[in-house]
Amino acid sequence: MTVSDILKLIGSLSTREQNMLRTLLLNDATKVIKIEQLITEARHTNGISCPHCGCVEGVSRNGHRKDGTQRYLCTNCGKSSVATTNSITSGTRKDLETWKQFIRCMVNGFSVRKTAVECEIHKNTAFIWRHKVLDALTQISDKTKLDGIIEADETFFPISYKGNHKKSKFVMPREPRKRGKSVRVRGLSNEQVCVPCAVSRNGKAFGKVANLGRVSSIDLDKVYDNKIDSDATLCTDKMNSYVRFAHRNDFKLVQLKSGKSKKGVYNIQRINSYHSELKGFLRPFKGVSTKYLNNYLVWHNLIKMNKQSLQDKVQFVLKSSISIIAEV
Repeated sequence: MTVSDILKLIGSLSTREQNMLRTLLLNDATKVIKIEQLITEARHTNGISCPHCGCVEGVSRNGHRKDGTQRYLCTNCGKSSVATTNSITSGTRKDLETWKQFIRCMVNGFSVRKTAVECEIHKNTAFIWRHKVLDALTQISDKTKLDGIIEADETFFPISYKGNHKKSKFVMPREPRKRGKSVRVRGLSNEQVCVPCAVSRNGKAFGKVANLGRVSSIDLDKVYDNKIDSDATLCTDKMNSYVRFAHRNDFKLVQLKSGKSKKGVYNIQRINSYHSELKGFLRPFKGVSTKYLNNYLVWHNLIKMNKQSLQDKVQFVLKSSISIIAEV
C-alpha cells in the first residue's frame, strides 16, 4: 500500500474517526487516556468518594465488570458504583474522543442536528448530552462571585413552552403562537420572562431567570444571593428595585439617568453589549424553552465571556463537567 492509498483512506474517515487517528498518532497508543481514567483522576483527587452519598472513607474496590471496568462498594450507603456513575457520561458507551468532539461542537455553538452529524450520534442523544453538560456547568456558574464595578440590568424573553408534550400531561395555558411572533400584550407583562444579568469589569458575568414581568427587589435578592462581593459597586439604570436591593444588602449604588449610559468611570455599556450578544446567540435556536433558558445563559457565558482558546475551552468544559456529581 502506497502513501497516497493511505491518504485516500484517511480522507474517507469521518471527522470523529480522524480525530481519534490524530490522537493515536500524536500520542503513544498505549498511553491514550480512556474516559473512565479521566473521570477517576478528576473526581478522586482527594480519595475515592461515593457518587451516591459522598462518603470517602467507606469506599473500597469491589471487583470488575465483564468489560474490565473497576467497581466500587460504599459501606456507608451500601450502593455499588463505577467511575462514571452519576456523571455526564453515565449510561453512555461512547469513547473519550466522541465526547471531546461533542464539546467542540458546543463551544462552536453548533445546532443539535449539526452536532449529531459531526459526532455520529442521534439528534436526541445530542440534545440530552447538551443539557447534561450544561446542567454540570450551571453548578459551577452558581458559585460565581462578581466584584469591583458591576453593571447590572435585566432583559426579557417571551415565555416559551417549546418542546414535545405529546407524551406528557402538560396543558398549554394559552393558544400556541408561531415561533418568532411577538407576545399578545404590549410592554412588560406576564408573557415576558425577566432575566437579570450582571457583568464585572474583569469579564465575569452572571444571569438567571427571575420572574414574569417587571423585576422586584425580592426577585433580585434571589437571583444575586451570594453572587456579589460586599465591597462591589453596583452600576444600574434608574430602576427603583435596585435602590431597595442595594440598601438591603449594603451595596454602593451608582444609577444613571434615563437616556444616559455613562457617568464618569461608571457606565452600563458593557451590560447593554452583553444583552445584545445574548440575544444574537439565542436567535439561531428560533426560540428557547423557558425551562432550559438558564442553561443557555451558562452556554453563552462559556462561549462569549471566556477568552480561552478553543482547545482550552474544550479541556475546561470536559474536566469541569465530568468532575461534577450529577444530582439524583
